[in-house]
Amino acid sequence: MSLRGQPVEQPVVLPDGRSLRVRVSVLDDPYIAKRELDTVSLELWSGDEALATVSTILEPAHVSEARALVREVAAGLESGELQPTAGALEPLASRVPEMP
Repeated sequence: MSLRGQPVEQPVVLPDGRSLRVRVSVLDDPYIAKRELDTVSLELWSGDEALATVSTILEPAHVSEARALVREVAAGLESGELQPTAGALEPLASRVPEMP
């Protein structure tokens, strides 16, 4: 299993009541074969609208680490400690999350 075919997602509700979805996956590129893609992204979605997308240092095989990152981002968003912006996500995406 890898993030190429199995993205990690979790719905969240912000303190202001908005519902978002946190997603970690390998982004699609119609010009590159899926098996050759290796950029893992962290995204925030509101319905069909991407609010923020940042590249991570994770690799497609880092499924457990992706789950930990999604949980960490979701907890920060739900508590209000993390804003739903690319700038707020960048520090979290630039490290491998601690495993529980």
